[in-house]
Amino acid sequence: MTSESPAERPEPPVAAEKTSRAGRNLPASIAVGLGLVGMVLAALFIQKQVFIGVVAIALGIGLFELSRAFSTARIRIPVAPVLVGGTIMLVGTYLGGMETASVALALTVIGTLVWRLSDGAEGFVRDSSAGVFVLGYLFLMGTFVILMLVEDDGPWRIVAFIVATIASDIGGYIAGVLFGKHPMAPTISPKKSWEGFAGSLFFGIAAGIVTITYALDGDWWVGIILGVAGVVFATLGDLSESLIKRDLGIKDMGDLLPGHGGLMDRLDSLIAVAPIAWLILHALVPVT
Repeated sequence: MTSESPAERPEPPVAAEKTSRAGRNLPASIAVGLGLVGMVLAALFIQKQVFIGVVAIALGIGLFELSRAFSTARIRIPVAPVLVGGTIMLVGTYLGGMETASVALALTVIGTLVWRLSDGAEGFVRDSSAGVFVLGYLFLMGTFVILMLVEDDGPWRIVAFIVATIASDIGGYIAGVLFGKHPMAPTISPKKSWEGFAGSLFFGIAAGIVTITYALDGDWWVGIILGVAGVVFATLGDLSESLIKRDLGIKDMGDLLPGHGGLMDRLDSLIAVAPIAWLILHALVPVT
């Protein structure tokens, strides 16, 4: 009988990770997604002010994820003034509208520059510019969510906005996995396909029609507009964040959410859709 040396023994099989063709851990992704949706709905319909806190916390986490990601390129975001000023922008929008938010925005820009002065001239433009960028990218976009919230039917406007965006993501994921063959932007996000975009349109339009018609008593054609706009801006938001990550040389913004990555990997579409969703709902759907 011959014995095998340790080097000759076959390695034990490695258990395959439960990941989908699109690279996600699907069970974890679904569980986390349902948990987030449940938390948002609970905050919306318990009390509006609670939802403002949820938005502020989510954007704050996004800020820290971006700060950590930017640090890989030796960019130091002035986190404290951006976080404080951005939160004041959200609360100011709820209490006094965009005029109050605009004042808070201007003062936060100044505060960001002043905060960075103490670290000297080296990298001043780089760091302060990054701080202003993140302030606009996160908190200015977030003010449009609050503008939807302040209406009498605000919670349902938020539901319509979120459902249209999520439907776009789900439709793109399903169609991309099943039929995706033609890359949309291979140098930015290789997994995005035109077939996935078509799936996003189908799901997004269907979700828009249902939520506008039944939740807000609006015209069905407004749902089509919301669905199409949501898909286009969600895709642009996703591609923009993909380009940020590619520029920084990272795969995900974080690892907070199993099956998703960082919270910013889920917020990228929502913050891009928020301004256009507010505009469509404000102009075309009377407050009920």
